[in-house]
Amino acid sequence: MLCAVYKSSRKADTYLFVKKRDCFDDVPAPLMEMFGVPKLVIVFPIAKRDALGMADIQKVRAAMEENGFYLQIPPPQVNLLAEHKLSLGIKD
Repeated sequence: MLCAVYKSSRKADTYLFVKKRDCFDDVPAPLMEMFGVPKLVIVFPIAKRDALGMADIQKVRAAMEENGFYLQIPPPQVNLLAEHKLSLGIKD
Protein backbone atom coordinates (compact mmCIF):
# COMPACT_ATOMS: atom_id res chain seq x y z
CA MET A 1 0.00 0.00 0.00
CA LEU A 2 1.25 3.46 -0.85
CA CYS A 3 1.12 6.20 1.72
CA ALA A 4 1.00 9.93 1.02
CA VAL A 5 2.07 12.26 3.81
CA TYR A 6 0.90 15.86 4.00
CA LYS A 7 2.01 18.69 6.25
CA SER A 8 -0.59 21.00 7.79
CA SER A 9 -0.59 24.62 6.72
CA ARG A 10 -2.23 25.62 10.03
CA LYS A 11 -0.77 23.39 12.74
CA ALA A 12 2.99 23.13 13.28
CA ASP A 13 4.51 19.64 13.11
CA THR A 14 1.14 18.08 12.22
CA TYR A 15 1.02 15.49 9.44
CA LEU A 16 -1.77 13.58 7.71
CA PHE A 17 -1.12 10.13 6.22
CA VAL A 18 -3.57 8.94 3.54
CA LYS A 19 -3.69 5.87 1.31
CA LYS A 20 -3.65 7.68 -2.01
CA ARG A 21 -2.12 10.94 -3.17
CA ASP A 22 -4.62 13.84 -3.07
CA CYS A 23 -7.44 11.57 -1.86
CA PHE A 24 -8.96 12.88 1.37
CA ASP A 25 -12.35 11.15 1.07
CA ASP A 26 -11.90 9.22 4.35
CA VAL A 27 -10.80 12.28 6.34
CA PRO A 28 -13.67 13.98 8.23
CA ALA A 29 -14.48 17.50 7.00
CA PRO A 30 -13.89 19.17 10.42
CA LEU A 31 -10.42 17.62 10.54
CA MET A 32 -9.60 18.87 7.04
CA GLU A 33 -10.83 22.34 8.02
CA MET A 34 -8.57 22.35 11.08
CA PHE A 35 -5.66 20.91 9.08
CA GLY A 36 -5.78 23.62 6.43
CA VAL A 37 -4.34 23.31 2.95
CA PRO A 38 -2.40 20.03 2.83
CA LYS A 39 1.16 20.28 1.52
CA LEU A 40 2.54 17.05 0.07
CA VAL A 41 5.72 15.90 1.82
CA ILE A 42 6.33 12.37 0.51
CA VAL A 43 4.70 9.32 -1.08
CA PHE A 44 6.16 5.93 -0.14
CA PRO A 45 5.22 2.23 0.11
CA ILE A 46 4.37 1.81 3.80
CA ALA A 47 4.53 -2.00 3.62
CA LYS A 48 8.28 -1.82 2.92
CA ARG A 49 9.03 0.36 5.95
CA ASP A 50 10.05 -0.96 9.37
CA ALA A 51 9.90 2.38 11.16
CA LEU A 52 8.92 6.01 10.81
CA GLY A 53 10.55 9.08 12.28
CA MET A 54 8.04 10.25 14.88
CA ALA A 55 5.14 7.80 14.58
CA ASP A 56 4.71 4.15 15.52
CA ILE A 57 4.53 2.34 12.17
CA GLN A 58 2.11 -0.28 13.52
CA LYS A 59 -0.30 2.42 14.72
CA VAL A 60 -0.07 4.20 11.37
CA ARG A 61 -0.79 1.00 9.43
CA ALA A 62 -3.68 0.06 11.73
CA ALA A 63 -5.26 3.53 11.56
CA MET A 64 -4.95 3.64 7.78
CA GLU A 65 -6.57 0.21 7.43
CA GLU A 66 -9.36 1.03 9.88
CA ASN A 67 -9.99 4.72 9.16
CA GLY A 68 -8.29 5.36 5.82
CA PHE A 69 -5.98 7.97 7.37
CA TYR A 70 -3.64 8.69 10.27
CA LEU A 71 -3.13 12.06 11.94
CA GLN A 72 0.27 12.68 13.52
CA ILE A 73 0.28 15.53 16.02
CA PRO A 74 3.26 16.76 18.00
CA PRO A 75 3.59 15.82 21.65
CA PRO A 76 2.32 18.44 24.10
CA GLN A 77 4.88 21.07 25.06
CA VAL A 78 6.38 20.75 28.50
CA ASN A 79 5.73 23.67 30.83
CA LEU A 80 9.28 24.18 32.06
CA LEU A 81 8.31 26.95 34.49
CA ALA A 82 5.73 24.73 36.20
CA GLU A 83 8.24 21.86 36.41
CA HIS A 84 10.86 24.18 37.90
CA LYS A 85 8.42 25.52 40.50
CA LEU A 86 7.43 21.97 41.37
CA SER A 87 11.08 20.97 41.83
CA LEU A 88 11.49 23.91 44.21
CA GLY A 89 8.35 22.94 46.13
CA ILE A 90 6.45 26.07 45.06
CA LYS A 91 2.71 25.59 44.59
CA ASP A 92 0.63 27.95 42.49
